[in-house]
Amino acid sequence: MTDADVIIVGAGPTGLMLAAELRLAGVRPLVLERQPQLRETPKANGFSGQIVDLLRYRGLLDRIEAASIGPIHTAPRLQFGGVHLDLSQLGDSSPIWGMHLPQPRLERLLDERVGELDAAVTRGHEVVGVSQDDATVTADVRGPDGTYRVTAHYLVGCDGPRSSIRDLTGFPFPGTTYPEVYRLGQVTLSDSVTRLDNGDLDIPGPGRIPAASFTRTDRGVFGFGWLTAESMLVQTTEDEPAEVDDDTPMTLAEFQESIRRVLGADLPVAEATRLSRYGFQARQAERYRDARILLAGDAAHQFPATGIGINVGMLDAVNLAWKLAADIHGWAPAGLLDTYHGERHLAGERAMLQTQAQVALRRGTDPAAEALRELFVELFADEQPLRRIGSLIASADIRYPLPNPNQHALTGTFAPNFTLHTDHGATNVAELMHTARPIFLDLADRPDLRDTARDWQHRIDIHTAKTDDQRPADALLIRPDAHIAWAATTDEPAGNAAPALRDALSCWFGTP
Repeated sequence: MTDADVIIVGAGPTGLMLAAELRLAGVRPLVLERQPQLRETPKANGFSGQIVDLLRYRGLLDRIEAASIGPIHTAPRLQFGGVHLDLSQLGDSSPIWGMHLPQPRLERLLDERVGELDAAVTRGHEVVGVSQDDATVTADVRGPDGTYRVTAHYLVGCDGPRSSIRDLTGFPFPGTTYPEVYRLGQVTLSDSVTRLDNGDLDIPGPGRIPAASFTRTDRGVFGFGWLTAESMLVQTTEDEPAEVDDDTPMTLAEFQESIRRVLGADLPVAEATRLSRYGFQARQAERYRDARILLAGDAAHQFPATGIGINVGMLDAVNLAWKLAADIHGWAPAGLLDTYHGERHLAGERAMLQTQAQVALRRGTDPAAEALRELFVELFADEQPLRRIGSLIASADIRYPLPNPNQHALTGTFAPNFTLHTDHGATNVAELMHTARPIFLDLADRPDLRDTARDWQHRIDIHTAKTDDQRPADALLIRPDAHIAWAATTDEPAGNAAPALRDALSCWFGTP
C-alpha cells in the first residue's frame, strides 16, 4: 500500500495545478513543499497565454479574475526582446489574454482549490532523497519532527529552477546562464518628476525619457509604462557577474540603486507596491521522464524572458495529470505516459525558440542590433506577423504530432470555445470541460459515431449539439487537456469515420 498515488514536490503554480487536476481524475496526490508558508515574494506579477483559456475550461477563471488587479484583458502592448509590440490593432481576436495577478495571490487561490478537492499541501517538508523500483517511488523527507519516508506510484518534481528532484535523479539540464539581471517595480513617482502630455517623463538630470520605448546606456537598459494616471511599471536590465537569488526579496533601495547605475541619475519614487528581480537562463531538461519520476514547470525548463514560465508550467501539469491518472487507474494504452515528454518537450522547445530570439534582440548594442530591432518593429506593424508572434508567445500555436493517422487541421490543437445548443439548452465547449473528462462531441447528428463512442462511455462524456455558425467538423474527440485527439471531416462517409474514431479512442483511452 502506497502513501499516495502521486508525490508532487513543490507547491508553486505548476505543482498546485497538477494536484487539482489529479483530484479531478480521482487520484490521491501528496504535495510536499519545503517552504513553511505560502510565498509572499511576487516572482511574477501576472500571467497570460493559453493557460487563461484552460482556466476558463476548468471553471476557475471567474474566481481568478475576481482576485486580480483589474479584469482579464488583451495585452495592448507587449515587450519582446527590447522592442514593444502593439497588439491593440488585433482587438478581441488577439491571441494573448492576460491577468494582472501577483503570483502569491495565484498560489493562494490554487491552494484553496486543492483544499476544496480534498487534498492538501504539506508545508515545511523537504525531499532530500528519492529512489524507485518497477512499482513505486520512495521519497526521503525532512520535516519539522525529523526524517521519514513516503511511497507512491509516481513522483513529479515541480520544485523550480533549482530542482532537487532533477539533481537527485540525474536529469541532464543543459543550457546557458546569461549575466543579465532584470528588476521590475510598480511605483508612483514624487512630484519632482514631470509627466508630459504624451506620457514621457522629465527627470531631473537626464531630462526627457520617452515612454513605450527603451533607453539604452552603456550600463544597461531602462524602460517604463503607465498602468494608471499615477502608477507605472519601471524596469532595469543590467549585466552582473554574480548569479542572483530570485528567492531573496528585492528592496526599494536595491531597485533605486539599479536605476541610478543605468540612467546615471535618481528616479524619485514616492511609493513602491511591488518589486521583483529575475535572472535569465535558457535551459531545458533532455527528458521529462525517468521511469516513475517526472519533471514539470521550471524544474523542466528555464526561459530567458519574463511572462512565460507560469503559462508553460501549468500547461505541463494539465497535460500530465490525466495521463498519470489513466496509468494509475489501469486503463492507459501502451505509451500514453511517454507522450507527456513528446508533447511538452515540443512545447518547451517552441517557448525556448521565441525567448532566445528575444535574447538576441535585446542584448545587441551595435548598429546592426539597432537595425534588427527597428526592422522587427516594422514587421510587427502588419497584422499577420503580429498575430503569428502573439500565438507563439501565448503557446497557442502548438499542434501536437498525434500518433493516429488523422490529418484533419484541428487534430493536435487546442479546442476552440464555441457556443453549443443541446437538448438541455445553450452551453459551450468550456463548460463541458469543467470536470476534466474526455469529451466526444457530435455536431452533425451522427448516430454511427455515437454508437462507436459508447463503447468508451465509462471513460468519456458523449454530447450531441448544434453550433451557431458553420460547424468546424462533424465530430470532435477532445482530451482532458482540451487538445483535439480526432476530428471527423464535415460530411465524411460513415464507413471512413467510425473506424478512424475507434482507432483514436483506443489510442488515447485504452481498450473499450
